[in-house]
Amino acid sequence: MSASASSIDRPGVDLTKRQVYVIFAALLAAMFLSALDQSVVSTALPTIVGDLGAADEQGWIVTAYLLAIAIVMPIYGKVGDLFGRRTPFLLAIGLFVVGSTGSALSGSFEGLIVWRSFQGLGAGGLVILSQAIIADIVSARERGKFMGPMGAVFGVATVAGPLLGGWLTSGPGWRWCFWLNVPVGLAALIIAWFTLRIPEHRSRRRFDLVGAVLLAATTAGIVLLTSWTSLTHTTSYDWTDPGLLALLGATVLAFVLFLVVESRVEDPIVPLDIFRSRTFAVAATLSLFLGIAMFAALTFLPTFLQMAEGASATDSGLLMLPMTVGLMLTALTSGLLITRTGRYKVFPIAGFGVATLGLLWLTQLSADMSMVLFGAMIFVLGLGLGFVMQTLVIAAQNAVDPKRIGVATSTNNFLREIGAAVGTSLFSTAFTSSLRGDLDQTISQIPRSQVPSGFGAESLTPSAVRDLPAGLRDSVVEAYADALGTSFWYLVPLGAAGFVVAFFLKEIRLSDKAGLAARRDR
Repeated sequence: MSASASSIDRPGVDLTKRQVYVIFAALLAAMFLSALDQSVVSTALPTIVGDLGAADEQGWIVTAYLLAIAIVMPIYGKVGDLFGRRTPFLLAIGLFVVGSTGSALSGSFEGLIVWRSFQGLGAGGLVILSQAIIADIVSARERGKFMGPMGAVFGVATVAGPLLGGWLTSGPGWRWCFWLNVPVGLAALIIAWFTLRIPEHRSRRRFDLVGAVLLAATTAGIVLLTSWTSLTHTTSYDWTDPGLLALLGATVLAFVLFLVVESRVEDPIVPLDIFRSRTFAVAATLSLFLGIAMFAALTFLPTFLQMAEGASATDSGLLMLPMTVGLMLTALTSGLLITRTGRYKVFPIAGFGVATLGLLWLTQLSADMSMVLFGAMIFVLGLGLGFVMQTLVIAAQNAVDPKRIGVATSTNNFLREIGAAVGTSLFSTAFTSSLRGDLDQTISQIPRSQVPSGFGAESLTPSAVRDLPAGLRDSVVEAYADALGTSFWYLVPLGAAGFVVAFFLKEIRLSDKAGLAARRDR
């Protein structure tokens, strides 16, 4: 038996090959829950806030969830390295199920925010610990064929989320968007409880509590800054606002203090010396770029379909299927090729190259374009993203000491989440600014009597557009498509920069030992 095969059969603990795949199924289910939840709830959001009488506060439902996820990601990674990953993983599933149950039973908007935060505290651990556990029980050389499906899960959730959210909202009711998580989460919890028999230990090293608090404060500041307009109901950033300036100053101060503490503490929550590895530093940088480009595109494309095609939220999910197909195709293929060849550098290069072409093509969006052409555009974008997503995780994990797999995984994913928050905010600002100019020009050419009172870029929703007079509706949809296409030009240089940076990814030979076995031998 080869070394790579034996790393699956006996990965340093008493696990058979069958047990590894059973554990993998539970990990995949947990990751799917985390990826699915956000897109399901986003589709149901207008109905949820309408029922709870908080239409003006809906931004908090999204922000509370994202904030909790981002804050706990590095903590889960570090705790897993220090004490083992079984208990934190079970805790993460438990928190997610409890949060889902509480959200489903919420009778007030404030209660829903609290329980959504609990969901986020669990969801932040599901992705990190799933990827780290696979690294514990499977060698880096064999990891590709496991990481590929994990990357594909996000593509499936992109389509399945709006479909499920739309169907549940119009059928059994929005509370089932949360009830849905409970049986799947309990099944994953039971499987993990009985099969996830990986070593746990007591570390003598002290947990970096000060670093964790400062990182949490920095993360909270970044998320709140990027969500500022939706939380304060303003149309733009007013940099004379004392509250905004105070938040910015506190965020910068927390980040500076975090760097100081991490450079001096004995066992930091994010060891800064891991960035001395060129492979890890480049992988982390590419993850940041990926978060900005990927989530900015995913946030606005379904809304474009609802505007231009009059598609429902459910139908817009189906129309995004070509991107999912492209992502799954390259995520699975690249994972298998990494396992077969042991080479991975080529995939981020190809991925960012293809994704940049997809972003460049999306600058040509128009209101009257065929859905076949649109499908081809997002298929190309999906092809590029699929090459990159999980390859960067493998590269980051393989570049560090096996004792730091959790930290490497959480840092890599954390930067992608921060990139998503920043990218979505910047893209939204650029898009809204462009749309406002196009709409002003469009409205100026139409008699004021035909323009609804208070109509503008900030009040533009698919339902509002459908209620407009035919001539005005066509002009508004055209302005929306033009503004969105123009905004994609802001992402093209970022994709091109990622393509160039990917060439600097130093390819380190993939280990033939699973993480647990490698730590045991040191």
